[in-house]
Amino acid sequence: MDDLDAIAGLVHRPSGTPVGAVALTHGAGGNRDSPMLVAVGEEWARRGWLAVRYNLPYRRRRPKGPPSGAAADLAGIIEAVATVRALAAGPMLAGGHSYGGRLTSIAVADHGVLLDALTLFSYPLHPPGKPEKARTEHLPRITVPTVFTHGTADPFGTLDELRPAAALIAAPTAIVEVTGARHDLKSKTLDVPVLAVEAALELLG
Repeated sequence: MDDLDAIAGLVHRPSGTPVGAVALTHGAGGNRDSPMLVAVGEEWARRGWLAVRYNLPYRRRRPKGPPSGAAADLAGIIEAVATVRALAAGPMLAGGHSYGGRLTSIAVADHGVLLDALTLFSYPLHPPGKPEKARTEHLPRITVPTVFTHGTADPFGTLDELRPAAALIAAPTAIVEVTGARHDLKSKTLDVPVLAVEAALELLG
């Protein structure tokens, strides 16, 4: 992972001692500076948590273009979570938008990454228009509380598809429905970061 001293602007710090830490990453076409990730990081910091936004390995190699290998990106997630965990005591959460959130969930299900909760934004249940290509096989192996923040007009999966997928997880789950939002989760009426963070905190108890 990038040296944290070099990405200090991407670390959202609370005013006091952090309650815990959150690691957030981006979707396939984005980067760690996506407006949604920035807003979510700021909201976690307002709640007393330390939040770090980070780029996946393929995005560190080039500023644009799609992912080029899930194995390297999974390794990057494992490294990032370990790095962020060392920054604060308390609970550890991780997740991200679309591709980044899906790979984080795979890291938890199949690669030994230990978290207190997952926070997934616009989870890509399948490619647009291809519901037969489900991306849910690993979900039953997730054993940590998981929040799905999802737009009702997301072409990567409907709410009716998301509900049974979330039920596969062997831990408590919550679905934050963003009415009218597509994959970018933009909303003129709802404060998506606030709703997502509140749902995660409720699952933590």
